[in-house]
Amino acid sequence: MFGDPSARQREIWDLEKKAQSSVFAAAGMGVPAEQLDSAARLVIESAGLGPGYSVPGLPHRAGHGLGLDVHEPPYLVMGNKTELAKGMCFSNEPMICVYGEFGVRLEDHIYMTDDGPCWFTEPSRSIDDPFNLEG
Repeated sequence: MFGDPSARQREIWDLEKKAQSSVFAAAGMGVPAEQLDSAARLVIESAGLGPGYSVPGLPHRAGHGLGLDVHEPPYLVMGNKTELAKGMCFSNEPMICVYGEFGVRLEDHIYMTDDGPCWFTEPSRSIDDPFNLEG
């Protein structure tokens, strides 16, 4: 993005941030992968986007497993009943597309421990400080 974000861009960025936070909050040992996707969709649909995979909204999965092939199981997508387990690593990227305007994708990565999810990468704090440089 170049220049100052518009009110609409801020609104969608904040919604994307809430969706990403909901994915992290839904992660837990034994939780089916599809529940993380559902958590993101609930946030996005509650704001009037969607439903489901329609646009404007979240047109693809909320994340995917990470490993040697980069895009691999577990896929955070409707219908995937794979239960999250210790050692699993996956992306958290419930992008929002508003065709003809713009899109926002915050992508960070999570790994599962006995105590629950942990961030590999620290999520952005705000649209004004996307790289968390302002302390």
